[in-house]
Amino acid sequence: MKELVLNDGNKIPLVGFGTYKSTEEEGIQSITDALKLGYRLIDSATIYENEDVVGRAIKKSGVPREEIVLTTKLWRTNLGYKEAKIAFEESLKKLDLQYVDLYLIHWPANAKNYDNWQKANSDSWRAMEELVEEGKIKSIGVSNFWKEHLEALSQTSKIVPAVNQIEFHPGYWQPELTEYCKKQGIVVESWSPLARGKVFGNELLQGIAKKHNRSVSQICLRWVIQHDVVVIPKSNTFQRIQENINIFDFELSEEEMKQINQLPEMGFSGELPNIWPDVI
Repeated sequence: MKELVLNDGNKIPLVGFGTYKSTEEEGIQSITDALKLGYRLIDSATIYENEDVVGRAIKKSGVPREEIVLTTKLWRTNLGYKEAKIAFEESLKKLDLQYVDLYLIHWPANAKNYDNWQKANSDSWRAMEELVEEGKIKSIGVSNFWKEHLEALSQTSKIVPAVNQIEFHPGYWQPELTEYCKKQGIVVESWSPLARGKVFGNELLQGIAKKHNRSVSQICLRWVIQHDVVVIPKSNTFQRIQENINIFDFELSEEEMKQINQLPEMGFSGELPNIWPDVI
């Protein structure tokens, strides 16, 4: 599995396994299948309510813990110094593990929801920095942070975020934010890489897939990683889990990359970090 080196020296696989909606026995099966097939990055979150399932699957898989990069996230109702510390300990307890490899602030505080949103984010970050010092977290990062949130955080932070996990897919890939993160040494990670299923009906993507004798899903995931962006597709189907990781033996041309880059907006979630919890 190809990896990227984070700004703190830790490594992250270029392709990981998303666990949103992976719960109970079906979730355990899909995660153990993914690990069996070679995935080593597992992405969870408090709000997914499946951290216990993820922890059990990791143990059941038999894959050594040190080989797995496990991500979980601090939910937006738990922002603040004390709140973040409590939430993390609850996550660690549910996972039943000794440490987390990557811990993210899931959504930034914003002016709509906080009188001082900058402080809410920076206090959460300070708690996370201390957890790194304590050895409970290896890397810390953010999710859904725009430039304004990152710049505000940089005023007080000691540690630069290692990762920013954002909505990134054909039809909505936030190129300016992606470029900004890369210049700051922050690895971008894609959520919703298949545009909520909208990519499957797109003629351009269908044509490129036919040309390469690949699925539309594989074309989209390949496009993401050719941007040097980490991708975390999710599936409960063994065949699709296998298909999603088999994207390293072909390459999209510069022209194909450009064509996909220029696709009109599609599949956008409508979720904006400066106005949550509203969806447009």
